[in-house]
Amino acid sequence: MLKSIYIDNYALIEKLEIEFSNGLLLGKRADTSVLKDLERKCVVEGVFRLKEYGLEKFFKDNELDYQTEIFIRREISVNGKSRAFINDTPVNLDILQELTLSLIDIHSQHQNLLLNDDNYLQWIIDSYAGTIAMTAAFNLKFIDFQRLRKQYYDARESYQKDQQDLDLLTHQFNELQIANLKINELPDLEKEYNMLTHAEDIKSGLEGIGMLLQNEEAGIIGKLKQTIDLFSKIKLLLPDGAGIEQRVQSAYIDLKDIALEVEAFFDKTEFDPLKMEEINRRIDLLYNLLRKYKVKSEAELIEIRDQLDKKLSEHAAGDYQLEHLAKELAVNENEMLDAASKLSKARMKIFPEFETKVAGLLRTLGMTNAEFEIQHQETEPEPGGIDRIQFFFSANKNIQKQSISKIASGGELSRLMLTIKYLVSDTSGLPTIVFDEIDSGVSGDIADKVGNLVKEMAAGMQVINITHLPQVASKGDHHYLVYKAVIDNTTKTYIKKLDESERLNEIAKMLSGDSVSEAAIENAKVLLKSNR
Repeated sequence: MLKSIYIDNYALIEKLEIEFSNGLLLGKRADTSVLKDLERKCVVEGVFRLKEYGLEKFFKDNELDYQTEIFIRREISVNGKSRAFINDTPVNLDILQELTLSLIDIHSQHQNLLLNDDNYLQWIIDSYAGTIAMTAAFNLKFIDFQRLRKQYYDARESYQKDQQDLDLLTHQFNELQIANLKINELPDLEKEYNMLTHAEDIKSGLEGIGMLLQNEEAGIIGKLKQTIDLFSKIKLLLPDGAGIEQRVQSAYIDLKDIALEVEAFFDKTEFDPLKMEEINRRIDLLYNLLRKYKVKSEAELIEIRDQLDKKLSEHAAGDYQLEHLAKELAVNENEMLDAASKLSKARMKIFPEFETKVAGLLRTLGMTNAEFEIQHQETEPEPGGIDRIQFFFSANKNIQKQSISKIASGGELSRLMLTIKYLVSDTSGLPTIVFDEIDSGVSGDIADKVGNLVKEMAAGMQVINITHLPQVASKGDHHYLVYKAVIDNTTKTYIKKLDESERLNEIAKMLSGDSVSEAAIENAKVLLKSNR
């Protein structure tokens, strides 16, 4: 429930403590055109009581501190930037709008156009039928169905594409699998091939090295042996030469080992044209694979092979996965359609009662020949269900009912909207509603009946009604006067809560104009007394 509102520097308002016809608090967009004084920011602040309205989850979901009484504030700076706060915590406008949609409904004449909006009509029926929770539950199933359907179609498309490419994938995998790939094989093969290509040169060189090392007359090893023998004869005579002898001995042993290795290399080095051809084919194969798959190493080829293997495995399981998804989707679709069907039946069940009550209230409001009908068409599942709901209406006798957008005048629409809001006021869950001249286009006895409906609504919710009709104004529990005054050569807007005598005078003014007569005063007394 809206407790109070504070406005500073908005349009013609310099400062006001109470104002119920402003939309800024509800998260509407605004700019600097609303600033009365372009040197100061605009501030609109409202106090709402939340107790018993079940909004704890909203505050928890949006990481806001829940209190039974909250402050909502909007600020518009001189540069046009807007800020919103809930209990002094900054929030974006989407969060503010989501909250205030659960707090207050401001009905102005342009809102009558909502009667042409399918979603709004569906909400009206859901509110009256008590199916808002069913609609929310269906929407969750519908969202889940859409998710599963997309997952199934994506999987099927992928499966069908892979099916078309299956032969190619199988060929590529077999080609790489048969190649028996090894990491860094190519450098080793090229090294071996190079040795085989120069086998004769290598063998000739090794033979020459062997001769130099082991030739009986001039070989290095023989010369070192002679050197060792000479040292053995003089080592007693040359004590300081022992170190040289040891070094020559070490060189002799190393060269003998080298000679043996050279001999071994010589023995195993052979020109083998068959081996060369085999290695050459292997090198060609690897290079061809690298070029074909546009990679630079055997490791990358192995990675491609493994990816192909995974794809083929997935494809092999694709039939089962697709069948499993199809079954899951079918179950989900049946559950979703079942929820939609139950929701549709629950809605249609109240159509006759709702039609009768709307028509009856319209007759009460002076439209004695009014007829009202709900037309229903089943649609494909979509957010909200499978129902397309339209309101058909006729205000005059022997005039065929037509869609509201084609037949109703502004005054008729206002009365129709009032009856609808009256019927759903107990079930909509909104704590506050603001009527901005809902009584437009009526007068006399009909205005009194409009006032009675509004007063009845106020028994279960907070109703703020902006009116120029004394029959309606006299039914309120409290009376506020909104007026303009020129102060310091500037037009300003004010609001004042009227006491009993001021209210009596204001009702009299509404009856007779600025010149209040005794008769008007008496009539005002009768109106106020009859509505106590």
